[in-house]
Amino acid sequence: MKFFFICLICFNLFIFNTNAQIVYLDISFILKKSEVGKFLNDHIQKIKNENLEKFKKIENELIQKEKSLIAQQNILNKDEFQKKLNSLSIEVKKYRSEKKSSIDKINEIKISNTKEILKVLNPIVTKYVDSNSISLVIPKKNIIVGKKNLDITDQIIEILNNNIKKLSF
Repeated sequence: MKFFFICLICFNLFIFNTNAQIVYLDISFILKKSEVGKFLNDHIQKIKNENLEKFKKIENELIQKEKSLIAQQNILNKDEFQKKLNSLSIEVKKYRSEKKSSIDKINEIKISNTKEILKVLNPIVTKYVDSNSISLVIPKKNIIVGKKNLDITDQIIEILNNNIKKLSF
């Protein structure tokens, strides 16, 4: 009798759980393909290109200074050569520090603006889940195999594009 009762309860639990609707969402795809995501990526790429040009120019100047110093090595006395070598070393350290600082600044811009996009995205997903009676949303990166009709990424991108186009920097 107890066995029958336990089986009946388990059977009812399985029936109730089959009504849950589970979907998945690709956040990284949204951040790349939505209009606001493309705007952010274009802005970051523009900054990277500007920095690349600036640092390439500085790097070429440092290489020329190094070649000039090596060419003067036999002409200059040891003290003068050492002073110029130390000066060049300080410039190289400054260059590396500025380059690292620039990369860190770009990463900070990307992270902070991605957080802003996610702040806008969260209520959109919540509203979509409520209006479509969805029980659970799983990130796509955690899915091995799933039906394509369970992917709500395109619908969310469409709603996000209607809500926000650009970020202010």
